[in-house]
Amino acid sequence: MKNKINKLVLIAAIAGTAVIQTGCKKDFDNPNAATDDQVFSSPKGLTGAAVGLQRVYTLGRGSSLYNLITINGLTTSELIVVNTGNTAEVQLAAGGTSVDGNHSMLTQFWTTCNKIVYDADKIIDNAKNLSDKNYASGLIAYASIFKALSIGNMSQFWEKVPAGIGTNVTFIDRVDGFQKAITVIDDALAAIAANTISASFSANVPAGIDITNTLYALKARYSLYAGLYSQALSAANLVDLTKKSTFNFDALSLNPVFETATSTNNVVQVKDSTLGLLVPLQPSLTDGRVPFYTSINPTISPRFRINGFFNAAGVAIPVYLPGEITLIKAECYARQASPDLSTGTTELNKVVQKTNDPFGVNANEPAATPATIAELLEQIYRHRCIELFMSGQKLEDMRRFGRPNAEKKRNLMPYPLRERDNNPNTPPDPAF
Repeated sequence: MKNKINKLVLIAAIAGTAVIQTGCKKDFDNPNAATDDQVFSSPKGLTGAAVGLQRVYTLGRGSSLYNLITINGLTTSELIVVNTGNTAEVQLAAGGTSVDGNHSMLTQFWTTCNKIVYDADKIIDNAKNLSDKNYASGLIAYASIFKALSIGNMSQFWEKVPAGIGTNVTFIDRVDGFQKAITVIDDALAAIAANTISASFSANVPAGIDITNTLYALKARYSLYAGLYSQALSAANLVDLTKKSTFNFDALSLNPVFETATSTNNVVQVKDSTLGLLVPLQPSLTDGRVPFYTSINPTISPRFRINGFFNAAGVAIPVYLPGEITLIKAECYARQASPDLSTGTTELNKVVQKTNDPFGVNANEPAATPATIAELLEQIYRHRCIELFMSGQKLEDMRRFGRPNAEKKRNLMPYPLRERDNNPNTPPDPAF
């Protein structure tokens, strides 16, 4: 992420002086930190705060990105626990009632998502006051990406999500959470349509994220999850599939999965070459995505190891994959009011037969030949699980495609006790 992410985030020191909780917000004064007025009244201060969002989202074992990948991976059998001393990971792998409101990773994930939403709101609101509207639109769009991701992530794991940030907030259904994330994205797209993002803004944030394509990709993702298939298809068609959008890392800002798991072989590893899928959904032995996402250690257990986007400290992690967007199109054709088997199959096979993926995620398999919409949907689910391995999307897919609870360790997550203790509006925990 270059040193920029570390330097600019210091400007946003105020963002680190508060622990944000939706049930009870506590502010801790730090006489050495910048004041809100100093941070949120200037382009430089707002940029530092915006870069801070990416730092909180991506860096370290406590980041949203690490928790998204690991919580999802253990809950859906993509990953296994290597060291049973890692209590939180062991609980996720066991599932069921082993995962409760005291779970440390879920609590951290919940808190971090809400903190990002809180900070993003302040950036977006204050950016609107800047005289340089082109710089402001960059700030709004950049902060909106992390706000939408955070709302979307909570909606993928909890039955209901906070309607806002503050004391005793109410909750909305998770589908409404996806729609709320879409509204954030639409507002950002409107901002950059009105005022093109300035080159000076792009030069002041870490390289990697393609803002416009990312907004369309996330709109397609969350529209699909909300069952808005026409909207998802329209958004997916606006994504340039030749472009990359990534969270970048380097020797100082390490890839969080590599730093915590891959390099240590002491927390989690991939299950095996099945990628956590059961017969008949498992990838074939010739599927090029298996050696992309996994490697073999012939001498030290476990035999199967994390590979792909997590095999070195400086490897970038995609914000979304082009294959995800193509599979969204395939699914929209399959689920629309008048299902289109032919076009859906054509889109599916663009992934199945792919040999030129920008990230090297190439199946290079024979074309699929589903005879019915049900068969097409099953193949879409199968290839989403393979194509998007360790992306944090599988649990949502398992629910949407009606996979049995026996294949999951949890269906939805319990609410952190920290939230329940401070917010009387916290909903009951789901049974599973």
